[in-house]
Formats: sequence, C-alpha cells, structure tokens
Amino acid sequence: MAASSGVFAAADRGDSECILEPLSLPESPGGVAAVEESPSVPCIFCEECSPRAEQDQLLKHMIIEHKLVIADVKLVADFRRYILYWKKRFTEQPITDFCSVIRTNSEAPIEEQDNYFLLCDVLPEDRLLREQLQQKRLREILEQQQRERNDTSFHSICMFCDKEFTGNRSVLFNHMARDHAFNVGLPDNIVNCNEFLAALQKKLDNLQCLYCERTFRDKNTLKDHMRKKQHRRINAKNTEYDRFYIINYLEFGKSWEEVQSEDDRELLDNVEEDWSDWEEHPVCAVCLFCEKQADTTEKLCLHMKEAHGFDLLKIKTEHGLKFYQQVKLVNFIRREIHQCRCYNCKEMFQCKTELISHMEITKHITFLPTKSTWDQPQYYFPTYENDTLLCTLSDSEDELTAKDQSEDVPVISEDLSDLEALRQSSVLNQLLREENSD
Repeated sequence: MAASSGVFAAADRGDSECILEPLSLPESPGGVAAVEESPSVPCIFCEECSPRAEQDQLLKHMIIEHKLVIADVKLVADFRRYILYWKKRFTEQPITDFCSVIRTNSEAPIEEQDNYFLLCDVLPEDRLLREQLQQKRLREILEQQQRERNDTSFHSICMFCDKEFTGNRSVLFNHMARDHAFNVGLPDNIVNCNEFLAALQKKLDNLQCLYCERTFRDKNTLKDHMRKKQHRRINAKNTEYDRFYIINYLEFGKSWEEVQSEDDRELLDNVEEDWSDWEEHPVCAVCLFCEKQADTTEKLCLHMKEAHGFDLLKIKTEHGLKFYQQVKLVNFIRREIHQCRCYNCKEMFQCKTELISHMEITKHITFLPTKSTWDQPQYYFPTYENDTLLCTLSDSEDELTAKDQSEDVPVISEDLSDLEALRQSSVLNQLLREENSD
C-alpha cells in the first residue's frame, strides 16, 4: 500500500504572513535501505535470460517457445528463486510429472494441435514452494525493517521544504506529517524507506500529483492543486507502493485491501459482543508553546501556567471569552508561535526556542495583545489541522448557568399595525354574525 524539492515551501518565505497550507501537530514515527539491483532471471528450459524488472518478457518467451504457462505469477514472492527451483526439477523429471497438459485445437489434425503445460499451486510441491518463498521474503522484510528502525545514519531532505534531516527516518516522516500534512502512515509500518522516498520524489520532480497522478505544467500549479484538492497523500490503489508497506507481506496471496476487509468483516460479525469494558485511549492536546502533550485540558493548562507563565483559564475568566473567542485566540497564538514571532512586541526570531525564551523573560507570554489583534474572522480556521486543544474548549460553567437561569427572554410582539382590518376580516367574526342572525 497505502499522500519535488521545495515544492511546498511556505509562500516563498517573502510573505511571512501567509500560511498557504494546513499544518499538523506532532504525530508519530519512519526507513532506510539501499535496494540492490535484481539479478537476471533465466528461462527454465534454455539459456535465455531477462532482468527481473522485465519478467513479463520471460513469461512470454516461455509460453511461445516452450508452451509453459505459470499460474498466478503475481503471488510468487521471489520469482527468480521460483524459476531456478523448477529449472533444476525439470532436469530431474519429465515436465508432465509436474504440469497439467492443456491441448489446443483438439479437433484439428495432429500436426496442428499444441500441448501447453500449466504449472500451478494445485501441485502440492508448487504450493509448498510458494509458501516457503513467501515466509523467506517475510523474514527478510522484517529484518530489513528492523535495521531501518534502529538505523541512526539516515540522511534525507524533505521533498516539500528542502529541510535536511539526519538520524532516524521517523524524524523526516513526522516532519512531513506535522508541517506539511503529508501522512503516509506510521513509519514503523514502512520498509525500504529510501526507495519509497525516491519514488515519491521522482513523481514530484515530474510535476505529478501523488494522489490523482495528473501531471501539471509547473511546480506552483502542482502545489496549489495538491493543497486545494487535499491530495497531499499517496494513492492507496496504486500497487507501485505495495512493496513499501509491511502489511502486504504478511499473508500469502493477499493484498492489504483483502487483509483489511477480513478485519472489517470480523468486526461486523462480532457486533453482539459486550463492549462494556471498552476503554477509549485519550486524545492528547499539545501545549501552545512547546511539544508537551496532556490527555486532559486541566493538565495542559497547569503545564502552561507552571512552565510558561501562561494562565489560559485566568485569561478566559478575566476577558469573559466565549467559545469562539477562545478558538480564535488559540489559533492566533498557534500561528504567531509557528512563525516565530512574539504576539505582543511582534519581534521575529530564528527559532521557536529563542522566541519562547524572549517571551518568558519579558513576560510577553503572560498577557494578550489588544482584542482587535486576535479577535478576527481569519482565526476561526485552525492553524493546525489536528489541533485537539480546540475540541476541549468550552464556555464557562458560570456563563452557561446564568443563561439557564435568566428570565429576561426577549419576546417579539405581533405586528399590530393593521389590527382593525384583521378584526373586520376575521373568519370567527363572520361565524359570530351568522350565529346571532339565526
């Protein structure tokens, strides 16, 4: 399975006020590996050889020249080892001991008839060979994945902003998910990371959208397309990416979609089970000024108060902030911190660490700028797409209680401007007249 160098750098850096892409807060971990060139694959019967990448040519050759058909080739985990195994076995025993014979043109004269040989997993030996190759490949892939997870010599450049990353692969994948909203899944589920990144980079260099795979005339057009269409993800239907995900190696003959659909069916089959002991994992909210996370608003507010001197609850109470004002305030602060700018004195800094140090020393972090600065419609929109803190905000309990107890409910009166005309034309009035006349 399964979303160009510098393509998505923020607004050319020239206009620091613009954030032209949704951001994401930290999520989780990502691979290395130099993939060796595959050796050539020989024909089972003759000296003909083909590169592994051109195995279809070899299959075509064996069908035309030797009348051999191999069933379900895509389910063979290691095509070269599979061919070498049968090349040896066919020298030991006749081909008819292993293959079903399919006769074509059976009603034609003998000289016009052809016998084709079908090699498939109906044969127990073939089935066992395929399973062993699958298990061997799975062991190799898991070993490769483990090497990539433990590797600290990883070095790569972000394909969206040209930022350089070294150390572990997860740093780069987390950066792309957090800062560019480009999430390809958990890094621990990825294998052959270098090859994966190279494949993605090649598509962007060719001005190709990673999701819909359309080609565009220039980088800016591609960037706008992927941002507006939310195409900052890879196409899960593109089997080219299957070799980079562990799930595709787990079960013999099954793709990730089949494995996933089986899991879904199991959930549907067990709908009657007792879920009373289900415990939902808490969603963590991230601090406004650092990457500290907490599973409750109270813990996060306490951290910001003790570590940074920013008392969100006190500010909310003193300023009487309603829900949407709190939303705008949070988004405003997130934006200013992301741009490394003090929201009080507007001084710019090279990094977030310098900014927070300045704000704490000058106490600029503890009080807000004028309300007109942050109480703007543009801050209705989240700075970070996955900002869980926004989901935990609420109106104060005192305010809600006051609203519930208030009896000063406005009543809109009827329009009495033509009341006399209404009385004269009333249906009830006519009925009363008729009753009196009787």
